[in-house]
Amino acid sequence: MQTIQFIQTSPEQLENKISNRVEIQLQEFLKHFTPTQPKEYLSRQDVSKMFGVDISTVHNWCKSKRLNPLGIGSRVYFLRSEVEASLKPLNV
Repeated sequence: MQTIQFIQTSPEQLENKISNRVEIQLQEFLKHFTPTQPKEYLSRQDVSKMFGVDISTVHNWCKSKRLNPLGIGSRVYFLRSEVEASLKPLNV
């Protein structure tokens, strides 16, 4: 292991310089960092409970392209964000 000597620099000055550089790097990182939430998937049963409708209604919404189903094997899922985005505002 090698020894490094800092001439004309106190330990406090060195600590401050390192802290400042780390802070600058962290701020630069945070400017470009956008946290992402994990995607939440809902089953047909979950969607039917969410809206208080029968599963056949959820099936009809899929056939009429109101919902975008995703599948793996024989299982059908929906992205929660897409289900919520499919809601239309009503002018009352």
